[in-house]
Amino acid sequence: MPQEKICKTVRQYSKEAISDEDMKKLQEIAGDYRKVKQYVYARYGGIGGLAGIYPGYTVQKEMTAGGLRKELGLPSVYFYLAVHEALGDIRGQWERTKAKTLAAVNRNGNLTEEEKHYLRFVLKSNNAFEAVLNRKPIELPGGVGKKYGKLAGLVETQRLHGYLCRQVRKNHEKCGQGAKKEAEGFSVAERGYRYGEKEGKQGLFLSMKEQRSRIFIPLTEGNHYQCQLKIRLYPEEKRIEIHAPVYVTPRSHGEYENKVGVSLGMYIMLTTDQGHCYGEELGRYQVEYGEWIREQAVSYSRNRSDNPGRKKYQAKKRRLEEQLHSYVNQELNRFLRQEKPKTVYLAKLPKPGQGGVNRKINHSAGVWQRGYIRERLKLKCREQSVELKEVPGKDISRECSSCGGMGEHREGRFLCGACGGSMEEKRNTARNVLKRGVEEKIL
Repeated sequence: MPQEKICKTVRQYSKEAISDEDMKKLQEIAGDYRKVKQYVYARYGGIGGLAGIYPGYTVQKEMTAGGLRKELGLPSVYFYLAVHEALGDIRGQWERTKAKTLAAVNRNGNLTEEEKHYLRFVLKSNNAFEAVLNRKPIELPGGVGKKYGKLAGLVETQRLHGYLCRQVRKNHEKCGQGAKKEAEGFSVAERGYRYGEKEGKQGLFLSMKEQRSRIFIPLTEGNHYQCQLKIRLYPEEKRIEIHAPVYVTPRSHGEYENKVGVSLGMYIMLTTDQGHCYGEELGRYQVEYGEWIREQAVSYSRNRSDNPGRKKYQAKKRRLEEQLHSYVNQELNRFLRQEKPKTVYLAKLPKPGQGGVNRKINHSAGVWQRGYIRERLKLKCREQSVELKEVPGKDISRECSSCGGMGEHREGRFLCGACGGSMEEKRNTARNVLKRGVEEKIL
């Protein structure tokens, strides 16, 4: 069987400052692209649009007939991508709403198991879910319809439908709410651009709103891609950034044979069961980033009425994040090269809690790049054909990796109350992770 390929995002950058005239044309496309998305959000983001968002061809036909593309003068290579990108956002928002509603159903102690089973069935079936929210009779075909009829006969459907509607009203947020006013970029289909050369410079010819018109953007390198591109605009810096999805075959390493347990940390990124540390400067990067964010937030709130804008703030924030992410990726690559793992075990930890008494600590935890680190580790393991397995994280840092007893943390050390053992706390956690992984306690 052919080996599964992995999708990576490759970036290209404009080589020279883009002229004000060309940047204005690009911003006009980005503005119209955003208008199309906002129109789709407004028209199809509510419960009335549920019937048309899967798979989306109905919406596409309605948008074509509506005349918006002609009104804006936006080429089809941008218009239809904006429509389907907005539909993807709407679907994602509904999936999040369903997940929150399902969690509420599972937590509700006043519902019987038959009632929970019925609600889960409705949430899983798009047609049934749409019918309930729009107060229509549920009509499902074939065997699915028979199964629904059997479940509905065991419960009081009207009461459960009312409960479901209340939960959706509570949890659902329409797409586009709180979105930035500035248009940051747009996507372009393969037909909307071509790579080429002009005056000895390699670059991209990009379609404009004017018929048979393209602008040329010199690029820093000459790689060519044949796929949908995402164009990000940085008007204040007079440059653009191009994101291209590329499919690559994972590498295979015969010498990668080790099983490694790892523990994530806020100050040291990764600690292994052998006590090896990677990303020891992560804490410094994150503290600097977190302190700067906090100071800027205070300053902005104090001078909000006299503040001319946040362009400089956004530019510096992006630079700091790029530095941090570059460091994370560099250290993850070093981890894989040196540890040579066949399998990496990682603890599944709960989401960061809210509240607490120390705002400074809470803010530092809020900017902790834990989610980014986990996602990059998953991707890099896939790229190198390394298995990444998650183990249950309950009490994993309080358990002694030597005897299994319970202990406590003190000044970065784990102290076992049962056997009296002492060890660096992150290494103790990593050893427990490896132990649970080897014992096949896999999530």
